[in-house]
Amino acid sequence: MQVSVETTGGLERRMTVEVPEDRIDGEVQSRLQRLARTAKIKGFRPGKVPMKVVAKQYGRQVRDEVVGEVIQATYFEAINQEKLQPAGMPTIEPKVNEPGKSLQYTAIIEVMPEVELADLSGAKLEKVVAEVSDEDLEKMIDNLRQQRAEWKSVESKAKEGDRLNIDFKGTIDGEEFSGGSSENVPVTLGSGRMIEGFEDGLVGAKAGDELTLDLKFPEDYGHKEVAGKPVQFAVKVNSVEEPLLPEVDEEFAKGFGIGDGSLEALRNEVRQNMERELQQAVTAKNKQAVMDALLEMNKIEVPTALVDNEAETLKQQMMQQMQVPQGKSMPDLDASLFKSEAERRVTLGMLVAEIIQANELKVDEEKIKAKVAEIASTYEQPQDVINWYMADRSRLAQVENLLLEDEVVDWVLDKADVSESKSSFDEVMGRG
Repeated sequence: MQVSVETTGGLERRMTVEVPEDRIDGEVQSRLQRLARTAKIKGFRPGKVPMKVVAKQYGRQVRDEVVGEVIQATYFEAINQEKLQPAGMPTIEPKVNEPGKSLQYTAIIEVMPEVELADLSGAKLEKVVAEVSDEDLEKMIDNLRQQRAEWKSVESKAKEGDRLNIDFKGTIDGEEFSGGSSENVPVTLGSGRMIEGFEDGLVGAKAGDELTLDLKFPEDYGHKEVAGKPVQFAVKVNSVEEPLLPEVDEEFAKGFGIGDGSLEALRNEVRQNMERELQQAVTAKNKQAVMDALLEMNKIEVPTALVDNEAETLKQQMMQQMQVPQGKSMPDLDASLFKSEAERRVTLGMLVAEIIQANELKVDEEKIKAKVAEIASTYEQPQDVINWYMADRSRLAQVENLLLEDEVVDWVLDKADVSESKSSFDEVMGRG
């Protein structure tokens, strides 16, 4: 077998393979002989059909089967011989496929790039650090009170934090528009649920009031047909309610699963939950910063095939998440919409894999078990979750991959020029 490889641009290679005819002819003849023992051809008894007749009847079909199998086998032999690492499936183009002549074909493939990591000692990174303060804890307790609030109708003027029930009708240039009107809509002032200016315009209103709000839709509003346009809302206030917050007492604590109603136990549990969420968010932010730095300092060409496959995966994930109303057909999204994110993921995957391999980063079983226990601790039945992970090696592999990524982050932070950036709980959690 003769093999030659030509670089046709970037990561694309054109591999030409020539296979001696005797490798094909020998297999064809062997199969025809076996077929002759059982072939049923009119005018001949089974097993007595002349080889020339068998070859005439089945020769083309058998040769095509053999050629297909030989191409598949020799393709893998050739890439191993040439030490190529294909990034996807090849495009096979037959060149010579005639009895009596050597088989020739070309395989057009993309190969995996050679990744050479940049020196990270010059990378400047900010590592986010944060902690849960007593003020953060009290603010969270207050949020829990808000969640358990009861509502009381009032005749006084509405203020921030009050809940209004309203009817509204929106018009643009005097014309109503789709989705611009509704009745009996609950609106909590200060929630930021409505467009800018809407809730502020209701401050001071009382039950029974009718008022007009002259506003403007944001330029990036979800519905493009009204985005950026001036709008007028005619609003009727049906009712105004103010929240009655529960006292932080034994009954309040029991409502959150604290059996003895201890306020200290409630605060400890809330703080632990906040610290766990904060640590996860800090880890995610620092990981994002590291990955951004890796991308910035390592410009590599990635195989189109891998990017296309990843884009298709992202498309399918998006379509699964979309909630399509009954009777409506699922939109056919274009995979190109996800190309940028796909390219980022493929590139990072290569960089992370290179760091792991080059530095022989590993995660022992004890760390994997500890991570599984940490994940399980957020569920009502932790042991059931642990058992679910331990029952399937592929699930444990997912946990191992997460931990390996954490190892990569630590490795980069150790190499780079790192400064600490102190943040508050609200800033890290996206609430400030």
